[in-house]
Amino acid sequence: MENRNELLRRAEDLCRRCEKSGSVTHTAFLTPAERVELEAWARHNASCRVLFCGGAEESERCAAFFLPDWMDEESFDPAEYLCAIRLTAFFGEPGHRDYMGALLGMGIGREWLGDIQVAGETAWVFCMPSVQKHLLSIDKVGRCTVRAEAVALADVPAPERQVKEKRFSVQSPRLDAVTAGLFSLSRSEAARQIEAGQVSVNYRESIKCDLDVREGDVISLRGKGKGRITELGGTSRKGRLFISGEVFA
Repeated sequence: MENRNELLRRAEDLCRRCEKSGSVTHTAFLTPAERVELEAWARHNASCRVLFCGGAEESERCAAFFLPDWMDEESFDPAEYLCAIRLTAFFGEPGHRDYMGALLGMGIGREWLGDIQVAGETAWVFCMPSVQKHLLSIDKVGRCTVRAEAVALADVPAPERQVKEKRFSVQSPRLDAVTAGLFSLSRSEAARQIEAGQVSVNYRESIKCDLDVREGDVISLRGKGKGRITELGGTSRKGRLFISGEVFA
């Protein structure tokens, strides 16, 4: 993640350029943590209308698009600003890390690449138009020969996500209690992981066990994955708070 002040200065500059030119301006692909920062910034800057898009409905890495006052979100077409390629591997099934290493090895900065979706011998990569032509020259990933071709955003299939629903109760919505329930840990183990810097809330490290968790928060535990709190509501007869969440495999 780039320096927070630099990120916000860049956002302010893009907002001004959008207002002055009456045209869409945008960032490169953001990390999830950078997106959280810009979402918070946008909520306090009513003059800027910001839309986050990564090429697919649930993209993790998105660019921030600043929309002029004449454009609404329904008329925004991401295909005018983002591209995708399909990579087909022969005689093997490279993994996400293999594709990432091969693409970055071409000298392309991570900020110009969005999500990489892998399914068997095929991978789809979202990217900025400025690097698509270069990416199409790739012919090897790991030990596998690959064929690259441009595809429309609409032709990229939705990723298959395995989600495990969780429901548990806590005395209070403290981070240690919620982390324990979400990842099936003891509360003491959850507290130890938090204090060791292994837990992030909305993609930002948190070492405060007593941090209050809110509905919609994304909690990540290194080595265990990440989950989202989908509902805080309802109490038991003993006053315990019911929490619903989902953990992404």
